[in-house]
Amino acid sequence: MANTAAVEGELIFDWNELCRQGRVVAHSFALLDETLRDGLQNPSVEDPSIDEKLRILHLMEDLGIEYADVGLPGSGKRAFDDVLRLCGEIVTCKMRIRPTCAGRTVASDIEPILEVSQRTGLRVEACAFIGSSPIRQYVEGWDVALIAKRSGEAIDLAVRAGLPVTFVTEDTTRSRPEVLTPLFRAAIDHGATRLCLSDTVGHATPDGVRNLIQFTRGVIAGTGAIIGIDWHGHNDRGLALENALWALEFGANRVHGTALGIGERVGNPAMELLLLNLYLLGQLPRDRDLTRLVEYCETVARSLNWPIPHNYPLVGRDAFRTATGVHAAALVKAMQKNDAWVVDRVYSGVPAGKFGRHQEIAVGFMSGASNVNYWLRQRGIEPSERLVDAILGHAKETTRLLRDDEILAIVERHRAEP
Repeated sequence: MANTAAVEGELIFDWNELCRQGRVVAHSFALLDETLRDGLQNPSVEDPSIDEKLRILHLMEDLGIEYADVGLPGSGKRAFDDVLRLCGEIVTCKMRIRPTCAGRTVASDIEPILEVSQRTGLRVEACAFIGSSPIRQYVEGWDVALIAKRSGEAIDLAVRAGLPVTFVTEDTTRSRPEVLTPLFRAAIDHGATRLCLSDTVGHATPDGVRNLIQFTRGVIAGTGAIIGIDWHGHNDRGLALENALWALEFGANRVHGTALGIGERVGNPAMELLLLNLYLLGQLPRDRDLTRLVEYCETVARSLNWPIPHNYPLVGRDAFRTATGVHAAALVKAMQKNDAWVVDRVYSGVPAGKFGRHQEIAVGFMSGASNVNYWLRQRGIEPSERLVDAILGHAKETTRLLRDDEILAIVERHRAEP
């Protein structure tokens, strides 16, 4: 079939687009990669070397991610040195990605951000955070006046140095509106350019995301200021990715994510899945190069000593691999049409080729002759009925996929027989 993409609607009926009017996200938006900050707060990761962090930063740049949180420079000398080196790399390599740094609303956390900015010449965005929920106030012994005072002082310190400031209320999704309203207004009065709504403990559902963003937009409208809204989610209910996409649709200007969703406890929205879904939803240019997305994930996994589950979407070993006979038969028939577009979609909701992967057919206990024929021909081995039966017979006696060396051993035995 010539130019299959031109007749996509004839081959795939998309219920996702039924009754949808216009774009999912009607406004411009950006992504902030938290891998080198929130990702490193996961208790099971290893802190990468600075060379590994630089490699990850360059992959973020290659993928067109707009912002990167490069760390908490106030947390110690190594953290400060790494942040300084990462920001220096952005300057030296004339990178487009813009750095942010996290810090508590105390001078000892904001001042290292100012020093990094002064030494590199970069306007490093300061993300000043403080807890705002009733339970945090109770545990910490804070009241609203103290939170507002500390927040204002921290914002003032960064603003006087000419840095953009994002005011981050931790546990926003469990905070009272009568507390958030004065805190947001005070932050705006002191010069904050963004408000970050944090689902710190993964409490929110999509309804909560909608309600909170609508509330925040109302508070901002009442001030007359032009202020960005960030969404920072966690995955305790397994809703992080979904909530991040809804946040964009409901009006957030920037959402945060991490490679493979690695982050505090059960993690954050997965950056690669955000990019994948935004592309499939038509929110990214069709020609945007995402072929390095798998390399980005594998580099982070290796640097943080993080295992990728076999069934993980996009980058898992089995994401585009099948050993089931009926699936393999359909793939083989699609391949015979010499149409890569069809091959990538006949048994996949994600086009592997767009992301640097390809469809794979393996041989196992649920396979059929199509699997074996394809496997052999891919390796330049002409299948015969007797050889196919021998391989398939062995596969049916196992409880797993056959390794390449096992199949090749059967091929060699077959060749040696009269």
